[in-house]
Amino acid sequence: MVAVNSMVGIAATDIDIANTAADFKQLLLAEIAQATSRIYISALYIQDDTAGREILAALYQAKQQIPTLDICLFVDFHRAQRGLIGDKESGGNRDLYLALEQQHQVSIKIYGVPVKRKELLGVLHLKGMVIDNVLLYTGASINDVYLQQTERYRLDRYYRLNSQALADNFCEYLNRCFIDSALAPLLNQGEVPSAKKIKRKIIRLTKLLKVAKYKLLNTNKRGSNSAEIQASMFVGCGRRGNQLNRVIRDLVRNSQESLIIFTPYFNLPKPLLRDLDAALKRGVKVTLTVGDKKANDFYNADETTFSTVEIVPYIYERLLVSFLSRRQKHLDNGNLSLRLWQDGSNSFHLKGIVADNRYHLLTGSNLNPRAWSLDLENGILLDDEKGQLTDKFNAEFKRITEHTKIIHNIADIESVHNYPDKPRKLLKRLRMTQIDRLLKRFL
Repeated sequence: MVAVNSMVGIAATDIDIANTAADFKQLLLAEIAQATSRIYISALYIQDDTAGREILAALYQAKQQIPTLDICLFVDFHRAQRGLIGDKESGGNRDLYLALEQQHQVSIKIYGVPVKRKELLGVLHLKGMVIDNVLLYTGASINDVYLQQTERYRLDRYYRLNSQALADNFCEYLNRCFIDSALAPLLNQGEVPSAKKIKRKIIRLTKLLKVAKYKLLNTNKRGSNSAEIQASMFVGCGRRGNQLNRVIRDLVRNSQESLIIFTPYFNLPKPLLRDLDAALKRGVKVTLTVGDKKANDFYNADETTFSTVEIVPYIYERLLVSFLSRRQKHLDNGNLSLRLWQDGSNSFHLKGIVADNRYHLLTGSNLNPRAWSLDLENGILLDDEKGQLTDKFNAEFKRITEHTKIIHNIADIESVHNYPDKPRKLLKRLRMTQIDRLLKRFL
């Protein structure tokens, strides 16, 4: 179905799914505590907050217990050096990284990956956490909300893959592209390169990332163990030659019976929309699970504090309404099912695709134009030909959809006329300018 060079055999018993963000945090801490050889973590950011400091403290403690432990963390270079939106005085998470390194007698390495010249133009969205021979795969970064430090959480997917081959290949890519290339500066030791030097590094790294792939060494041939699930790893950066985008399109284009698609922010790229329409026309049952605007990080119901950037959830909702209005017949005949997720003030961040109850794509890609052409993204495809993951996935799907409502037509979604004045007026101004079309490329 999907053209791949190499696959890794993995038993269904070596694949587990954590139930909640809080469970995943405890799983991560437990894995760190028992690490003996290596810990490699790649995430958009490790935040200077309670959860972020707890994870970093656990990493330093592990290093103190086993000085030979190889600990390398990879975060976005630009994101690590700014504060949260609106906090212009902060030096960002790098201040914490520097302080912790000075406080400890052992050292860990935190690399800043500069995917593009500016954060707006592309970020490190490569996800994965290797502890010895275990690969934890989630779209979550590390902060209080992602790890449910208090009651509030950001829902994601949390897979534990016990596979030395997957772990080896994940670490090989990080070493080759970021460490051996010397194109990702250390953020917790010394000064970062000057603007001139980092510009040259970014140019070189951008070229490298557009062609770099997982090598998938030490893999078995497909079918060498018919009882195993076959796993493939993909990475993509840029619109052209993007391996991950191609796999996503192949899954949709080759689906025959069913498609389940998770995305937190509804703004599908045009090629993917065309593929989805073709799937609907040939009778594929498509289930979309999408975050409600109130489950978006930027949602703000308080007009007195509403800022321009908080228009984003409203834009996503209008894009969803536009999509549904053109496909009402598929909602009516049952080929298309849309579920909107909302659970109080919690947020929705999970993504992925399940095709024909056989192919499971785990990815950090938001399936939007930004992921499609700007960010560095990756994913793992599990080919479960014999349905050995069915029970585990069904339990995960049940948990995910517990807080969803089924949308039958656009009348079930809030009308723009009922929006608060500020977002309603801002939406109207955006639609009257070219900014609207440009903005959607970066969402």
